Amino acid sequence: MIEFLPLFMFLAVCLVILLGYPVAFSLAGIALIFAAFGTAIGHFDMAFLQALPNRLYGTMINQTLVAIPLFVLMGIMLEKSRLAEDLLNNMAQLFGKVRGGLGISVVMVGALLAASTGIVGATVVTMGLMSLPTMLKRGYNPAFAAGTICATGTLGQIIPPSIALVLLGDILSTAYAQAQLSIGIFAPKTVSVGDLFMGAVIPGLILVGCYCAYIGFYARLRPEGAPAADEQKSVETVALLSSLAPPMLLIIAVLGSILSGIATPTEAAGVGAFGASLLALVRRQLSLQRLQEVLEGTVEVTAMVFMILIGAAIFSLVFRGFGGEELVTSMFASIPGGAVGATLAVMVVIFILGFILDFIEITFVVVPIVGPALLAMGVDPIWLGIMIAVNLQTSFLTPPFGFALFYLRGVAPKEVLTSDIYRGVMPYIAIQLGVLLLLALWPNLVTWLPGKMQ
Repeated sequence: MIEFLPLFMFLAVCLVILLGYPVAFSLAGIALIFAAFGTAIGHFDMAFLQALPNRLYGTMINQTLVAIPLFVLMGIMLEKSRLAEDLLNNMAQLFGKVRGGLGISVVMVGALLAASTGIVGATVVTMGLMSLPTMLKRGYNPAFAAGTICATGTLGQIIPPSIALVLLGDILSTAYAQAQLSIGIFAPKTVSVGDLFMGAVIPGLILVGCYCAYIGFYARLRPEGAPAADEQKSVETVALLSSLAPPMLLIIAVLGSILSGIATPTEAAGVGAFGASLLALVRRQLSLQRLQEVLEGTVEVTAMVFMILIGAAIFSLVFRGFGGEELVTSMFASIPGGAVGATLAVMVVIFILGFILDFIEITFVVVPIVGPALLAMGVDPIWLGIMIAVNLQTSFLTPPFGFALFYLRGVAPKEVLTSDIYRGVMPYIAIQLGVLLLLALWPNLVTWLPGKMQ
């Protein structure tokens, strides 16, 4: 039983988080309790915790993590500037004559918003407040409308510059180095956040295309559930371009500089934060009060992320001190199917954990545990990162605990029932599982672009 203490510690953390305790303090508290117990029975060496100051200092000087507050500031600033609202109105008028046109507009604007904010909760709430009342007013089926908004909101998980990909890139970089050292490679290759951004481009576009195709199919099959606009207003080209050009230019500046190698993700995040602030200023949406709201929101999200990171650092040290890495490696080795079987088992576990844990907790707790073992078995780190991101995106939609469902439930009108939201996301869950299977069968959909850009 003693050798299974790392697994008991992991289960204890999940239980404490389910009880509602803060994640960061749950990770650190449970780890320290188990460390004290392990020391008392002579099964844990407290010297492992002496590495904590070095871990925290490494976090403080980690240039990649500086991108997090900058990307968060960029997203909140764009949200406060009401850019997405103007864009949605103009796109809805552009596609107004088409059945399901408003739904397609929601997906397109949601994809741009996801590429601008990178935060799932912010995208779902923003799109829910902006588009759900409009869709219901135009006669859209409540379940279909709610499902479309929830699915669109989760695009922030996979479309770069995603906060999830920034965190995954940093964790996978460390895991990849550990995996190569464990098999005797002392000049390890590296994987960066930019590599994950490049790997996510094609899967993100595939998801957007599949969403739009489903909306078109639904509108043809059930035209009363996704009607065209009763009266079509003409769209002025100048108005459309004025709402479309700013976010597109900002996204091109941020992603283009990363993909072309001109800037690191952190430098590009600085460009994005400055560009978003400039747009808000030009649109006369940047008052002192709004600036204070943006900065306070940025500090809150950043503090949450880094507190969880500190708790995860303590947890990983204690987990390693109990021999958890060797236990996970031996468990993977016993799974039939080698690397394929082990990867499938990890994907199932992450999918289930996505019901109860946020992507930040899973990234900081689960990935450092399973990542080195999988990567040592020869799994491509970029492909693994994108598979985890799409997997988490799917679990965020899955009833009854999907985070995106709770976000939308909090802002949806009373006439939209919880059962409507659950029914509406089912087709999108099937689409995402199909894309996940597609990426599993054809890994080149993920690895081709990073290979070309390198």
